[in-house]
Amino acid sequence: MHEQHLCFITSQVKMKIKLNNRDEIIEKKDKISFEELINYKNYSFHMLVTKLNDKLVKKENRKTTFIKDGDNVIVMHLISGG
Repeated sequence: MHEQHLCFITSQVKMKIKLNNRDEIIEKKDKISFEELINYKNYSFHMLVTKLNDKLVKKENRKTTFIKDGDNVIVMHLISGG
């Protein structure tokens, strides 16, 4: 009887996105929601404009809109004044 050894090769999961026109690596993720990204990057400003691949993502959709490898992401602080 032959003994079999199973060898598991674990590769580190990461994704590369374009965040505000800069390359960004997100470690240990193959997708991330907008809400998770906002928390991960510590964006704390109350009014944010978010876009995924040039399409607006509304605040109420940030939990259910997922960013994947290769996506183009914009997170901007909305500032008003006069």
